[in-house]
Amino acid sequence: MNILILGGGAVGLGLARSLITAGNDVTIIDVEPTVSALKEKGIVQTGVLGEFTIQPGTFKVYDSLAKIGNVKIDYICVCIKSYLSETIAQVLKQYEHIIGTCPIILFQNGWGNAEQFIKYFEKDTIFNARVMTGYIKPALHHVDITVHADAIHIGSLYGGDITKLLSLASELTKGGMPAEVTEHVSKDIWAKMLYNCALNPLGAIFNVPYGELGKSEYTKAIMNDIFHEIFETMHKAGYSTHYKSAEEYMDVFYSRLLPSTGEHRSSMLQDIQAKRRTEIDAMNGAVVALAKQHGVNTPVNEVITGLIKFIEGGYHGK
Repeated sequence: MNILILGGGAVGLGLARSLITAGNDVTIIDVEPTVSALKEKGIVQTGVLGEFTIQPGTFKVYDSLAKIGNVKIDYICVCIKSYLSETIAQVLKQYEHIIGTCPIILFQNGWGNAEQFIKYFEKDTIFNARVMTGYIKPALHHVDITVHADAIHIGSLYGGDITKLLSLASELTKGGMPAEVTEHVSKDIWAKMLYNCALNPLGAIFNVPYGELGKSEYTKAIMNDIFHEIFETMHKAGYSTHYKSAEEYMDVFYSRLLPSTGEHRSSMLQDIQAKRRTEIDAMNGAVVALAKQHGVNTPVNEVITGLIKFIEGGYHGK
């Protein structure tokens, strides 16, 4: 299959490595200096899912969609930061004559990304993936997988034909990145929102791995408030997850989820350390925005969002 990956960050490289290993033709789109690094050094993966080296020249990498030529694309995997969702959708729309109606799968954090894409594409072509794998990027061509909690889940928020995704899930699994197709991706994404909204910003604010946040009564109280606010917002907005209540989720979170990823440092912390924009707007910020639409008060999520915005303002300015 011909698979286009937008974004050569940690997630994009992890997907590319597994799909290339499985024997697929992969094209990565990114910017310099990542493009040159991948052309010169290939892809290196280390960590809990194994060590691999993909030699340069065994995949294509460009800095523009205009350079891919007139080829039939079977899948597009979007691995770009959530705050660029609408921009990427607009760019893809310009090349609709090339990409056709192939499935576009969003391998992105947070909530609200699909809404940006359906402004430009039919709903039945847009799919979402929930990734419960922790990545860091020690070098432009190197992805290190620090945590793998569950298989990638891929599905549709809009009732699309998920059988279209079976081949992609099969190839990812064959390449060593377990993936499954699901009818419940909305519930999966909200479960990850609960996890991310508690751990990602607090890990960034306090500069600690996730496990440290569960050791203090003070940070646990903050996380518990975040969980309760998200559950109220989610239910008022007509969504649900795999847990009936915040208390049920917290039992699983503190007994299983947090211990299994205790050593991981958040992607938001990595962004702050690199002085990059974070994805807070698609996480706690998205909860706050959805809550306002439905008359729900979310003071803790508002404070968390404001704190991250303040940190960002220190290196990006107003």
